[in-house]
Formats: sequence, C-alpha cells, structure tokens
Amino acid sequence: MSLMEKENLTLVRENAENLEDGNKGIRLESCLDQPMESSIHEVVKYTPSLLPAKHYDTETTEPVSYGLCTMEELLSWRRSVANPFNVASVCLAPRVPSLARCSRRTLVSHDMMGGYLDDRFVQGTNVENPYTFYHWQHIDIFNYFTHQLVTIPPAVWTNAAHKHGVIVLGTFITEWTEGAAMCEAFLKDEESYRAVADKLVQISQYYGFDGWLINIENSLSEVAVKNAPLFLRYLTDQTHERVSGSLILWYDSVTESGELKWQNELNHSNRMFFDACDGFFTNYNWTEANLEWMKDFSGVQGRLADIYVGVDVFARGKVVGGMFETNKALEIIRKHNFSAAIFAPGWVYETHSDKNEFRRNQHKFWALLFDYLYTHQVASHLPFTSSFCQGFGEAFYWRGQIETKRSWLNLTAQEIQPLYSSWDTEAQGRLTSCGCPEEPWNGGSSLLLAGLIPAALKTPVCAPMFSLHVPVDSRIFVALIYKTSSGIKVSLQIKTEDSAHSSHTNVQEVTLASVSSEALKDDQLVSQFSQMCGNPDPDGWTFRCSQLELHGCILTEISLLIQRDGEDTGQNTPFSCHVGEIVVLDVASLQVPPYAVQGLCIDDVVWMRGAGPSPETTSPLLRLGATLRWEYPAELVHHFRVYQRWLRGPDPRIPAGQLQLVGRAYSGLFRVTELVVPEPPSLVELVVEPIIWTGLPIPESHWGRRQLSYTEGIQQ
Repeated sequence: MSLMEKENLTLVRENAENLEDGNKGIRLESCLDQPMESSIHEVVKYTPSLLPAKHYDTETTEPVSYGLCTMEELLSWRRSVANPFNVASVCLAPRVPSLARCSRRTLVSHDMMGGYLDDRFVQGTNVENPYTFYHWQHIDIFNYFTHQLVTIPPAVWTNAAHKHGVIVLGTFITEWTEGAAMCEAFLKDEESYRAVADKLVQISQYYGFDGWLINIENSLSEVAVKNAPLFLRYLTDQTHERVSGSLILWYDSVTESGELKWQNELNHSNRMFFDACDGFFTNYNWTEANLEWMKDFSGVQGRLADIYVGVDVFARGKVVGGMFETNKALEIIRKHNFSAAIFAPGWVYETHSDKNEFRRNQHKFWALLFDYLYTHQVASHLPFTSSFCQGFGEAFYWRGQIETKRSWLNLTAQEIQPLYSSWDTEAQGRLTSCGCPEEPWNGGSSLLLAGLIPAALKTPVCAPMFSLHVPVDSRIFVALIYKTSSGIKVSLQIKTEDSAHSSHTNVQEVTLASVSSEALKDDQLVSQFSQMCGNPDPDGWTFRCSQLELHGCILTEISLLIQRDGEDTGQNTPFSCHVGEIVVLDVASLQVPPYAVQGLCIDDVVWMRGAGPSPETTSPLLRLGATLRWEYPAELVHHFRVYQRWLRGPDPRIPAGQLQLVGRAYSGLFRVTELVVPEPPSLVELVVEPIIWTGLPIPESHWGRRQLSYTEGIQQ
C-alpha cells in the first residue's frame, strides 16, 4: 500500500479529527498540483526553516524518528502534524507458521543507550561499525524500547522486521512520581483513558507498526488500577479493529491493588491485566519454581504462548543466565513451554569496546540460542531475491562495484536474511555461514560460506541458505552470483512441497549453466539477463542460471551444494564461497512493460550557506534542501536512485553537468539535504530512477524528472 493510500485510509477513519485539522493538511499535497511541463522557480532566501523541528535534524534537515515525551504531546497528536518520513514503507509480510500458530514465541525488546541513536535517521546515515539485527527468521516480535512516554519505532526497524514477517511494537511507559501523576490523570475515567488509547491506535496505524507494549512502572490509586484493565481492553479491541495482526502486551509491574511490585510470574494479583490484552511480559527475576507454578495456574490455561518470560541480557539483579549465558534462561523457559522475551540483546554491542568485533560477538550470542529458537519460513510471492545486505557496510556496492565509498547504516536497505549459523557436516566436516563486508555484490555485505570438506566425504556439503514458503506455478528463472576459492564448484539445491499434499517433499539439484541461449532456451531472456548482470565478470564474480518448470508446488528451501572440482586428492579441502545474490523469478515477469515514475514534485525548499569540501574554498557554498515526492508501484521496486545535475548556471558558456548521485530512497518520499548547487541564477534538475526487483534497467524515458530554477533574493 502506498503512502498516499495509507493516508487516504486513515483519513476516512478519522473524520472528526480531520474536520478539526482540515486546512492544515493542504500543504502536504500541494506539490502534487505543480504543473509537470514547467520548472519550479525559487528565490534564494536564507530564512530559518519552516519545517517541523522534531521531524528533522536541526543542522541538515535530514528526516529523523522520535518519540513523544509528555501527555500533552500525545493528546495533541494529529495526522496533520505527524512525520510522513517515519511511516513504514514495508507492509507486514506473511510467514509460516503464523504468530497465532506458534506455541512458543520469541520477542526481542531493543533497549540500547536511550534509543533513537544512529537508527533515528530515516534515510540512513554515515557511521562506522553500527549496531544492527539480522536474525529475524528466529524471532516473532520486535519491540523498540525507550524511557520516553511514547516510543514510536523508527521506520527503518519496522521496514526490516516487516520484510521478514516480524511484528513490531512501540512502547507506552510511565515511571516513578511523574508517571504516577500521568496515570492518575488519564485513568481517572472512561473518557480520559479512551482518549489516550485512541491516540495510541491512531499513531500505530499511521506509522505502520503493529501494536504496543504497555509498561506502567509506578503505583496506581484505587480508581486508576480499576480502570487500567478497561483501558487495556479498549486499546486491544480498537487496535485489532484498525491494525491487522496487531498485539497489545502488558509488562509485569503493578498488581490489582495498585502496588508497584514485580511478580516475576503471572498470578492472581496481576491476572486481571493479562485477561484484558494479548499477552504478558514477565519481569526478569524469576526462578524455575515460578515457571513450574505458573504452568499449572488456571489463569494461564490455553494461553501458554501468550506468556513472554523476560530475560535481561545484561543479567541485572538475581536472574537466570544473561550475557553469553542467556541460553541457560532460554533452556528453562522452553522446558516449560513458555514464550520468551529477550530484553536488550544490544548488550553484545554496547558493552564491548571493540566495535570491529560486533559481527563476531553477535554471531556467538545468537548461536548459543539457536537450539531454543524456531526457524520461520518467509512467505512471499515471486520474485524472490536477496543479495544478503544486512543494512550497513563499509561502502555501498551495486553489481560488484562501489557506488558510494563511505561507511553507512540504513536498516530499510536490509534484504531478506539467510540462515546464519555453524554446522557439523558428515565425516567431521564443518560449515559456517556469516555476513561478509569485504565482498558485497549489492549493498554492504555478501553471504560467506566457509568450512572444510573432509577427505572421507564423497558427497557435496549442503549449506542451507533460506527457509521459505513461496507458491510456484510457472516457468521460473533461477540465477546465482558467487565467487569461490580454487578447486571448488557449487550448485543449487531447492526443496519443494506439493501445494495440495504438503507432506510430500521433492528435493531437486539445479544445474546452473553459464549465460547462454542453450541454458535459457530464449534469446530474449538471454538479452534481458545480460542487462540484469551488467559486466559478465567483475572482480571474479561468476554468474550461473537455469530455467525450471514448477507447477502446483511451494518452494520451501534453497541451499548451496559445495564440492571439490576435479580429482580427489585424498586430502581435507578447506573452502570459502561468497554468495552475492540469489534470484528466483517468474519468467513471465520479465516481459512486463516498464512503469514510469509519476507526479514527481518538489516541496519544502530550504537554502543555506555552508563551508566547502576543502580548506581552499574561499567562500561558503550554496546548499539546497528539498523534499521530493512521487508515485511508483511499491511491489515492483527494490529502491530508487535520486540524482541531480545542473542544466544552466550563471555562465551560459559552461555546458550542462552530468547526473550525480544524491542518495537512495526506499519509498516515494526523499529529503535532499545540503546539496551543493551552482550560484544563482541557475537551473537544476532532480531525477528519480527506479531500480526494480527483476534487475532489468528502466529506460530513462520512464524516470522522474523535475527542474528547479532559482535567482538571488533582493537584500533588504
């Protein structure tokens, strides 16, 4: 669903609010009325930005995510003053099994250093060695946690989680004396608690996340504690009605008497809250005796999966496990068939001073938990593609070549993640799967498969990459881009199930050939694939592809088979294989005519003067900030490239410039910030190129283009 469609849907559901704010929303859509045939004209004025201060970084006007700190901010929240940049651009993907059918779930609560750090930059930022998360296939729910009253998850987290079918929750928290006063005010009567609940529903609906963790960590009066379950029930019902697949969870804090007393279990004194919502997140100081008692408690019966037993990775207080022994807590929780809530796994980053070791520490931490987690199948439709990008890197690559040479972070750029783990293979072999920043194909990382083929092993080593649930009923095109160590050859193995009889599994090795008409059986397809791949052999990358006829089945697994290439020497064979990209397409999709970018417009222009790129610059350079908006089918596009070029400057003898990359967008909304432009009078063109999932290039005639002319303002 596009941003505009989401806004229209919300518009219908908030008639009363929009009547109040009717005229305020006109400016948001005004740029859509700009005539497409003419350029936009601006007079350069160095006036303070009129953009809402909380939506943007004060130095650059880069869009940022943020929370709400006061009850006044919450109750005055309106769509017309909301931040459109923080709206999630990815809808929640289905997965198998669905959350409702998971008997033992895993929640991750991300609490790190106060929150809204580098991840607050909606369009990404330049940073070395950031924290990220990429084990999505093993968890069910992601909660973004801060100590602000209302924590709205940054859109980058929601986008990454939703690609993998993971539900995202914000946090509503009150604490200590100030929190108690807030609770007395909003829980005093039905009108007050419904007003707060309505705002929470509207916020989650507008920003595109899936519900709330409610954390009341202060004592409540008799009236307030009586109304708390009514507030929870109303919030739960309204969220379910407005947000498909949503959840409301309650944290173990106050009791039915209103006392702030963590129980470390669900029992008679806090059951009333559990009965009013979707689940219960226990405090962390439990013992196995708590779980044994709780398992037989009448209030839990039939809802064991809705009890999320808390695990503090920092191991604060008297807890089971924590840190690199968090697996001890998970073992006991699963033994008693409860769900788990892993709190602050960013410990692996926050407490280790050498950030260069983040990937190693992350791998170590999650590898210890894999025996107690469950692999979910990403459920999607073709095309299925991944270049294994984890949403950050030391440079940004495209088709094996550096596109931007600086460290970066943008979790929205994270692609569907493979299975990361270590396995023992037959005959005492070993295989490890991890992300590798040194050899990306697209984005910031590739998949590195490394290990040992024992001398006694005569069959290929099977490296699982993806667990899927993708219906297939057509002629499909499969492509693999990789590079291996010498003496090694690879092939693909796919598993399918008959869609009518899912218990029947078919394992098929895919013979991958070089790009040729013989392999593809279609000269036009050869031409299109050549366009997709570009340079046939950049820096040692190998391209292999095949066609398959698959009808009435479900693609469930994709693995790589690795074996010796050539004569068996009787020696152990170490190997490494970087997988750059896997592509599975419906062949028919390659014949679909390209779409054109529609309605590109420019809004919210800001001018500033700033220092030049080198000390030799004698005068501050003119810099442009502006918001671009356009329309394009979201289901087709991988991302957009945004370019600029100047068409005419003060000196007409200088020819028009070349396209220069400004940035990458992952929705039809992008903020240009601090863009150096020629001195006025001048004419600049801003251009949007769609990069679609099939990899086929879109003709320049279908790109979005808009010209901006500008002259110097008259000095007063």
